[in-house]
Amino acid sequence: MSTKKINVAIVGLGFGAEFIPIYQKHPNANLIAISQRNETKLNALADACGIEKRYTSYDELLQDPDIDAVHINTPIPDHGIQSIKALKAGKHVACTVPMATTLEECEEIVRLTEETGLTYMMMETVVYAREFLYMKELYENGELGKVQFLKASHQQDMDGWPNYWPGLPPMHYATHCVGPVLGLTRGQAEYVSCFGSGTIREELIGHYNSPFAVETTHIKFKDSDLSAQVYRSLFDVARQYRESFEVYGSKKSVEWPLIEGKPLVVHTAKKPEPEIPEEVESPDFAKLLPEEIQRFTTQGVYDTDDNQHLSFTQGAGHGGSHPHLVHAFVDALIKEESPYPNARQSANITCVGILAHESALKGGELMKLPEFTLS
Repeated sequence: MSTKKINVAIVGLGFGAEFIPIYQKHPNANLIAISQRNETKLNALADACGIEKRYTSYDELLQDPDIDAVHINTPIPDHGIQSIKALKAGKHVACTVPMATTLEECEEIVRLTEETGLTYMMMETVVYAREFLYMKELYENGELGKVQFLKASHQQDMDGWPNYWPGLPPMHYATHCVGPVLGLTRGQAEYVSCFGSGTIREELIGHYNSPFAVETTHIKFKDSDLSAQVYRSLFDVARQYRESFEVYGSKKSVEWPLIEGKPLVVHTAKKPEPEIPEEVESPDFAKLLPEEIQRFTTQGVYDTDDNQHLSFTQGAGHGGSHPHLVHAFVDALIKEESPYPNARQSANITCVGILAHESALKGGELMKLPEFTLS
């Protein structure tokens, strides 16, 4: 294994704090700095985790010549501009989802990576979750047979969430369902059509002039006979939180449970009824990771034996994906390879959602993905 180290800074310490111990224990990473605007909280976390460099100013952090890469975990409206600034400052970028909120920001990120040779990776949790990795293993082993159709959903009740969340168009935050349907076969969306359904409360509509309670999108794959369906809801829909992903193959199909926490259901063709379906607990895929970070797929991120000054406790969550995300990013930098999803792939995934909402506002009109999202 390479002994090369990548110097990383984490920007945004709400969700971003989850990744501190993972970077600290990754054999090819040095977490040398963290950044948050609240200086008191910043210092408390930096002290607890033994991090010397701390920044309340993102622009100042980018001027630090020791930092090779930034991992951005700030609010959605900041992702595009902060990624662009980092690339212009010569830093590699990992950014939580979505990539950006406009086509123009996505295009600029792609342009900068190709102009500079720097790496960009959108840190989409679902494509590194154990359930997805299980379906990917079935696909790569040929157990699914010919993939015929893919479906995914992300439903969540966002009432009470602050800042930019009230009234957010469902498809503007669609990467958790778009990512897996494209990611399984490493496909690309060529065009989309989306319908809005239902109406959210009047006081929510005004924030984005978006009335829809649910948005449902069909995605046509480029250079493929495949299509996929994804749907999203954020307000005024009675549903338990659910990020689902399903794949239908000629030999086997895998369906997400209707109730979270239940096993996946695998259907095997040509078995007699009622033997076709079988409940399967998704295995964990820590084996794909360096030993030093394997435990983070199933346990909380903070090691109480090493760190006696915990400011908070958080679980692994997101299907054990966090250490896989860190490793995919760091390993790509060490090997000078392209991570998944890279800038173009991230733009394709993100722009599906942006264009899908435009399609819904136009009654389902077909919207083509721009060339900069395709390869």
